[in-house]
Amino acid sequence: MKPLSELTRPNILDMELRFHEEYGHDKNTARIFLDKNENPYNNPYNRYPDPTQNELKKKIAQIKNVKLEQIFIGNGADEAIDLIYRCFARPGIDNVVAIEPTYAMYNVCAKINDVEYRKVPLDESFQFKAEELLSASDANTKLIWICSPNDPTGNSMPREEILKTLNMFDGLVIVDEAYSDFSQEMSMLTELDLHPNLLVLNTFSKAWAGAAIRFGMAFAGKEIIDTLNKVKHPYSLNSLTQTKALEMLHEPYETDKWVKIILLERSRMIDAFKMLPFCEKVFPSNANFLLVKFKNAQAVYEYLLKRGIVVKNMSKITLCEDCLRITVGSKGDNNELLSALRQY
Repeated sequence: MKPLSELTRPNILDMELRFHEEYGHDKNTARIFLDKNENPYNNPYNRYPDPTQNELKKKIAQIKNVKLEQIFIGNGADEAIDLIYRCFARPGIDNVVAIEPTYAMYNVCAKINDVEYRKVPLDESFQFKAEELLSASDANTKLIWICSPNDPTGNSMPREEILKTLNMFDGLVIVDEAYSDFSQEMSMLTELDLHPNLLVLNTFSKAWAGAAIRFGMAFAGKEIIDTLNKVKHPYSLNSLTQTKALEMLHEPYETDKWVKIILLERSRMIDAFKMLPFCEKVFPSNANFLLVKFKNAQAVYEYLLKRGIVVKNMSKITLCEDCLRITVGSKGDNNELLSALRQY
């Protein structure tokens, strides 16, 4: 890996961690706060939220088995994705490499930040080779994006190829593990101390069932986390979100229960889809959704829509022709979907 100072945009490198210092007073001993021009009424909503999120980070560190300084918390994982571009990729100069198909926000943020986005198609089994990603890179490639389990394909990427990429690439490798709680594969978080160029993303939107509160996480070495915090808006994570997230973190067993139910439903849905005469293939999934190939996906999509059932038509996405991405819902929702498909 190149020194982080060479990977970081010069304007970001010169910045300081301003808001961390401003929040340095002891909230437990201070009694009167007259430093931020806050309205003294309507407590506690009159106060700005904690920009350091230290209480949350302590709990996350326990659950994820990582160090406190390795944690970044943002307004959904999408904030972390955008900040990675803003910190490390120079507009109009640098480029990034990503597997294809994959999560659309990597490309969206590349366009917003005027950074060239290079796609490396997966093979027919939705897998990649490290050499192919490296072949697509050059001296100005700062980032490589790998989503595992991948969206929209649902499968996990081969760990050995991710490790090869980390070892052979001198830029930053981002592994998005938004769906990892539904997989039996070992998290890349176990590699953080061994690979200084690794960033791992996660979210409360999937297994934790907290999409509405917009709570995302990034894990990396302290230098990378400090760099992200330089650019992060100090109050991007509001107090309501922080409070709710902390409540949820104190009840991790509830999340474990939800995941087990979803995995059972996923298996049931796979078997049911395979019995449909117009279903051509159900792709293996380590996520909370299934990618399913139909004889005429557009017709199936429109039929379900008329029945009030919304799925995602992926037919225009690379390698996903005539495929629908179908979330594993509650047992009742799944039953209604299957009933409609059996009447198709």
